[in-house]
Amino acid sequence: QVQLVESGGGLVQAGDSLRLSCAASGRTFGSYVAGWFRQAPGKEREFVAAISRSGANTYYADSVKGRFTISRDNAKNTVYLQMNTLKPEDTAVYYCAADWTTHATILTRAYDYVYWGQGTQVTVSA
Repeated sequence: QVQLVESGGGLVQAGDSLRLSCAASGRTFGSYVAGWFRQAPGKEREFVAAISRSGANTYYADSVKGRFTISRDNAKNTVYLQMNTLKPEDTAVYYCAADWTTHATILTRAYDYVYWGQGTQVTVSA
C-alpha cells in the first residue's frame, strides 16, 4: 500500500506558476506509475498528466500541454506537477494518483488508479 499527500496548492493570479508535490509513503514508490487529475466544481474528474515508474515517459492532457510538467524523484518518494502560465480554467482540486499493479507504462484513466491523495485546491483568479 501507499499513502499519498498533496501540497502546494493556493490562490494565484492568471499567468502565475505553482508547483504541486505529492509525497508518498509505504511501498517503494519507484514501483508505481503516477498521475495528476483535477476536478472543478460541477465537473467530472479529468486527467492532467501521467508519468512512468522511471520518469522517462510522460503524457499530458491537451489543455495543459506546454504549460504543465510532471516529474518525479523516487529517492524522495515524490511526484511533482509544475504549472506555468496558469489560467482561470485551471481552477480545481488537484489529485495525485498511483498504481503498482498495472503492466502499463502510463495510465491516463482515473479508474485505472488504485491509490489517491486527498487533493489540494488550486484557484486562479483572472
